[in-house]
Amino acid sequence: MRRSVPVRTFGDWNDPPPGYVEVDFVAHSGTSSSGSFVQAMVLTDIATGWTECVPVRTRESGLVIAAIKRARSLFPFPLQGVDFDNDSAFMNELVVSWCRSQGLEVTRSRAYRKNDQAWVEQKNSAIVRRLVGYGRFVGAEATAALVRLYDAVRLHGNLFQPSFKLREKTRIGARVIKRYHPPAPPVERVLAHPEVPEVDKQLLRAMLATADPVMLFTGIRAAQEDLGRRVDRRGVQATPQEPVVIDLQRFTANLKTAWQGGEVRPTHKRPPAGGPSESAAYMVNDIGNSQRCEAGVRATAACGLTRTVSLLVERFCDLGIDVVLEESIAQFDDAGLRVDLLGRRIWAQGGGRLWIFPHMNLGGSFRRQLDDSDILHDVGKQSLALAVW
Repeated sequence: MRRSVPVRTFGDWNDPPPGYVEVDFVAHSGTSSSGSFVQAMVLTDIATGWTECVPVRTRESGLVIAAIKRARSLFPFPLQGVDFDNDSAFMNELVVSWCRSQGLEVTRSRAYRKNDQAWVEQKNSAIVRRLVGYGRFVGAEATAALVRLYDAVRLHGNLFQPSFKLREKTRIGARVIKRYHPPAPPVERVLAHPEVPEVDKQLLRAMLATADPVMLFTGIRAAQEDLGRRVDRRGVQATPQEPVVIDLQRFTANLKTAWQGGEVRPTHKRPPAGGPSESAAYMVNDIGNSQRCEAGVRATAACGLTRTVSLLVERFCDLGIDVVLEESIAQFDDAGLRVDLLGRRIWAQGGGRLWIFPHMNLGGSFRRQLDDSDILHDVGKQSLALAVW
């Protein structure tokens, strides 16, 4: 089937009319491509830059066809051709045959030549990765959240976000000179193009007259808040959660100063790393609890460390146990205790002492491996305490 589809390179478009789109998948797989995860089908029109994003729950030919059908209904002009890459989700008999039966011209890019699909590749980064990030999304609820996001993004980007379009490119020796049209949102290019039917232009003008960029931007942030709770959660939700609702007045008030300090989008935040389980028994858990109760609020790391160390010293001195403060792991090893950080193992030879390293920092995975040893306890993000018996 792949050989039956003609190849179209970057230089073969020759200024086509609206309706010829490049199609690509963006995987919301996180750090692992194994298993099933949501993917976004991105379609970018060559003539106008109009872009549609449609989430696809799994890589199945029937769902790919359904996504193309939905995208056809969203474009403000009829589709005339689709340019795929060599992904097997596109290059199969079911998808290619359906596209041809609908009167769509089917072409493909060269293998391992991403520049053949430069328009859609640019939108993959500017829209999908910028707004959604690189987290993993799985399941029907995550797919529905992505649908809500892309429904707001399509109008905000196509109606109000100006973009450049290449007018000409000239090569003089090793130097390439590029000249661009004045930046304009895709809707202006659609309305100005003579080959778009007037009926479609009237519908587009009505859409533009009723769209509110602030409301659309608010919807984008609300959808990102929802996705931020689902990222890297493998789609597991004990109970369905309602979509996030953002206070419009507070949101618009923050727009005046939000550009100064920047922001971290909810979809780009990572859930806090899980520490030792609550059931893990440590000798100084009660000290940490009493410290939190006395403080009432979260103290700074330095104050918390000083307070915890003083309580440890007082507690274990009352029990007749020597307390040793060390600055590095070298003294710890020289004192008769064996440490193997590379092998992720630690064991003690000695007894009757509590060793505290205020400036020792070990990875969370290393600490979790020692949950059952009863010799390890965190006294701060940059510290480590060992009780040796």
